Amino acid sequence: MQLKPAELIINEDGSIYHLNLLPEDIATTVITVGDPDRVRQVSQHFDTIEVKKGKREFHTHTGHLNGKRISVISTGIGTDNIDIVLNELDALVNIDFKTRTLKEKHTSLDIIRIGTTGAIQPDIPIDSFLISKYSIGFDGLLHFYEHDKINYPEIEDEFIAHTAWNAHKARPYVLSYSEKLGKRFSDNRIRLGFTATNTGFYGPQQRQLRIKPSQMELMEKLSTFKFKELKLTNLEMETSGIYALAQLLGHEAVSMNCILANRSTGEFSITPTESVDRLIEFCLKRLA
Repeated sequence: MQLKPAELIINEDGSIYHLNLLPEDIATTVITVGDPDRVRQVSQHFDTIEVKKGKREFHTHTGHLNGKRISVISTGIGTDNIDIVLNELDALVNIDFKTRTLKEKHTSLDIIRIGTTGAIQPDIPIDSFLISKYSIGFDGLLHFYEHDKINYPEIEDEFIAHTAWNAHKARPYVLSYSEKLGKRFSDNRIRLGFTATNTGFYGPQQRQLRIKPSQMELMEKLSTFKFKELKLTNLEMETSGIYALAQLLGHEAVSMNCILANRSTGEFSITPTESVDRLIEFCLKRLA
């Protein structure tokens, strides 16, 4: 099947539409960060940098660390941007741009999100690290794609009942990380978490400035939800989309979180940059 120009949009220089990248520009190990400035924060640890490209909020550096080729790309905030980034990264390695056809041999990427998050359990310390073993998405992205048996409907049903989830919102979906990739970052100092991916920062996370959220009690219900021994640990805005598309496209993905806030205690880190730096250094050591 040949993809139409309106389906696979290629720029005049042969690069993919949004990311502005050529197939040779990316490594098979890809770190995603939300903030474009954090790309430099990661790549400053590389021994060499061979690619520096940017368009819109999508900035990419590709280089080498201890002989391993690694790309780091900024996604911006939210699963809508993740939909763009994951699909276009996959296209760069699994579609022949000259013929607009799928390659016979599938290439699997290792995708590591390094991001910040807010804890919702009082016993999770500020500036600590958390691996998202599971994620529950409130964004609905998974439901726009054909999917079969990659999510956990029994957990979803319990969550919907516990929170009295509004039927006008997207059905929450639960996914897990890549165990293969997750093992590379496992450490007895790092908590395995169950991450909630929100569609926004204010109302969807029950922050009130001048508009009252529709379900102010939701934060308490999130923190008290329990399925067997599984409790929700933290809130952020990209993980469920990464896990969904990575699994559908045949890639390995893990989300690494730096706890900068605790919504239960009201605390916020006084050294956020240093804490994120420590997480970046930890991840790069495990990769290289």
